[in-house]
Amino acid sequence: MNRYCYQFLKSRPELLHFVRQNPIWYRYLTRDPNRLSELEKEARQFYGKTFTQQVERINNGVQMVGMFLQFADSMKD
Repeated sequence: MNRYCYQFLKSRPELLHFVRQNPIWYRYLTRDPNRLSELEKEARQFYGKTFTQQVERINNGVQMVGMFLQFADSMKD
């Protein structure tokens, strides 16, 4: 892995952790250091930080609150 890639990963601990959990990325980055943007996309998906995953998480929270309110309303009767 070239020095630029390593410094980039050291500056972004989350990406460094992702690479350590997925060692195939050492090989990918050693062969082609220009794959850093692809690495970032994969890491965002792995950590659940894509827009669709965040919307889904919010939606699940809203559904859970709605179910709790229905449960509380049924207990009131």
